[in-house]
Amino acid sequence: MPKASSESGGLDPLVWKITTVAVLGSFLSQLDATVVNVSLSSLAVDLHSSLTAIQWVTSGYLLALALMLPLNGWLVELIGAKFLYLWCFSAFTLSSALCGLSWSANSLIAFRILQGMSGGLMAPMAQMMMARAAGKHMARIIGYAAVPVMMGPILGPVIAGAILQHASWRWLFLVNLPVGVLAIVLAVLFLPNDREQTRSRELDLPGFALLSPGLVLFLYGSDHLGERIGLTALLVSIVLLALFFRMAIRKGDRALIDLQLFKSRTFSASATTQFMSNGISFAGQMLIPIYLIRACGRSPSATGWLLAPLGLGMICSYPWMGALTQRFGIRKVSAGGALLAFAGTLPFLYLASHGLVFAVLAGTLFLRGVGLSAVGIPSISAAYASVRKQDLPTATTSLNIVQRLGGPTLTTLCATFLGWRLGTAQSSASLSSAFTAAFLLLCGLHAFLFATALRLPLSLDKETEQPLVDRTLPCLQVADSTSRQ
Repeated sequence: MPKASSESGGLDPLVWKITTVAVLGSFLSQLDATVVNVSLSSLAVDLHSSLTAIQWVTSGYLLALALMLPLNGWLVELIGAKFLYLWCFSAFTLSSALCGLSWSANSLIAFRILQGMSGGLMAPMAQMMMARAAGKHMARIIGYAAVPVMMGPILGPVIAGAILQHASWRWLFLVNLPVGVLAIVLAVLFLPNDREQTRSRELDLPGFALLSPGLVLFLYGSDHLGERIGLTALLVSIVLLALFFRMAIRKGDRALIDLQLFKSRTFSASATTQFMSNGISFAGQMLIPIYLIRACGRSPSATGWLLAPLGLGMICSYPWMGALTQRFGIRKVSAGGALLAFAGTLPFLYLASHGLVFAVLAGTLFLRGVGLSAVGIPSISAAYASVRKQDLPTATTSLNIVQRLGGPTLTTLCATFLGWRLGTAQSSASLSSAFTAAFLLLCGLHAFLFATALRLPLSLDKETEQPLVDRTLPCLQVADSTSRQ
């Protein structure tokens, strides 16, 4: 059995091997989504399809992902994380090949739906495998792991542009094959066998029939809120999710998602923080580009470059999150990050009312990126540390659902508010006023995020509910020097 390093902060090498496998999956998923998103217009031309129809290459993938996501926890408990990850990654790689062999827009959409189904099961696996391996060192592991994952959206447009310029669009998908094969081989070699930890649990079919369609309709309705069908889908989704919530409370731990996890103060505070953090991030990614394009007259390509400091702030700060969390604790780092993100959003009130200043924009975006990265990592580490090892699969599924609901919920709120204000704008002054009001709403959401971060525990050692020994794999040992703070 490999032993942990005697140096401070040392971790069993197996932890880093498991993290490498998990990161490869997340990186490939992010890269694939970005490459496809920026290539939709080219795909529409090459496949002789309308942009409205080819949009389902992206929408179909996301909806299929949401449909399968609730099954993740049940399947991990049934067949084990390693077997499920191998199956999902193999299916993802195979469906990538099928996408590259598509003969029409409809066939491409169908294969992307298959890819989304495997991706929906694979999406929470990275977090869960790292949580099992790292235990209380989750903040440190995610801090390093997030950097290569974030490179996916940055490299995506570059790779897509090079492929579309020098090769067939089919290589947008076929490029996944070598990375997928490598990830499968590494998973076979590095992931620990956890079949002995599996337990048979009856599938909550009524819960699945309510939750999965509810999530799909919620995402679809949020994306089409301006249309009658979108509003109808959103209302139906709320009814389905409410029925699931009522049924899950009655069933307890026999439900598809064990809502009793949210009775834990730490888990509920972490989940709320994740919801707000993810939602604010997506809402900002919607509001800021619209402001730069519509109010400032910048082109979409120029807007992309102007937003670069946001990602740069995240990449620069992520590797330090583990050390900062270990030194200052969960609450101080996460609440401090929320305060930084709030400070990085306030200047948009000035920019919206006085005009664009490039130095101010770059500085505030960088500060906002640093702040948002400091919120998420400590809070998700606290969530995983607060549950027992056997509850990690359903906890992972629950957190991923909460995170995915946060994005469309707060984005829809901000988009609806901005649309209402823009609808009454009759002059450049009223246009400026509309964006000032929208950014004021975003600042209010940031203030609420700060309040939720203050409910997080001070540190993992003192305030989480479960003993640390129950949260790590038996075969993984961490250095004693870092387990005492």
